[in-house]
Amino acid sequence: MTDRWLEGRVVAITGAAGGLGRAVATLFSQHGAKLVLNDLGCSVDGVGHSEDPVNSLAESLRAEGAEVITHHGDVAIASEASALMQSAVTHFGGLDGLVCLAGIQRERTVLKMEEQDFDAVYRTVVKGSMLCAQAAGRVFAQQRRGGHIVLCTSIAGMFGNYGQVNGSAASAAVYGLTRTLAIELKKQSVRVNAIAPIARTRMTEGQPMFAAMPDETYGAHFVAPAVLFLCSSLCGELSGEVLSIAGTKLSTYRVVESEGALLDDPRTAWDPREIARRFDALSRL
Repeated sequence: MTDRWLEGRVVAITGAAGGLGRAVATLFSQHGAKLVLNDLGCSVDGVGHSEDPVNSLAESLRAEGAEVITHHGDVAIASEASALMQSAVTHFGGLDGLVCLAGIQRERTVLKMEEQDFDAVYRTVVKGSMLCAQAAGRVFAQQRRGGHIVLCTSIAGMFGNYGQVNGSAASAAVYGLTRTLAIELKKQSVRVNAIAPIARTRMTEGQPMFAAMPDETYGAHFVAPAVLFLCSSLCGELSGEVLSIAGTKLSTYRVVESEGALLDDPRTAWDPREIARRFDALSRL
């Protein structure tokens, strides 16, 4: 490999033990990154805890010559998120990138959704991403050399998806988090972007839309290069973007406003009947 885009860079990855995280960690190690890998080793629905999955990945990467340490804390707890970033500073002397891929899934329709199932998904995806980004941002600010943060949203957060009211809400929140972090951390030269992947992983296994999507065309290895791009100097000044990856297809998602319409008299509020009459026109993009 002639180009090693992360040579000597220190990157923390959450949700690193399987699926997208494993693919990203593997590719990053091949590009010279020093890795801090975090994973609770829980089931898809967030139950249980095992250090074995992330430790096993770390051992395999070390066998290939990579510099890797592990962290087993719950990143939805502020002290653990901070400890994850500080472990990078203590062991490797600094931090250059953060990739947040930790997530769980508890599919329920809204009429069957239990409060704890909504809270668990939202806590892991949104709170975990925010606390990790906050902790990384504080390290970047102290170092004064910039950095990269990559979060993970989904098309469910953009368009909705049946049975995923909790996951959709969490993914939509991550979009807003990405946009705001990009604005707030710009002064620190921190690039904050997100991915919206469509890939076969343990999280998506069993979903109808993936039944006809084989690993060779929709595997996690298709997503990893996009994360590498967003976590390297190749992305330049790019920040606040959502990059979607579906096999070999790449696209971006953005919230856009329609042309809209104005009333003739700025002192008069809209009449609901006028809204109904002009809705198609004011919705035109």
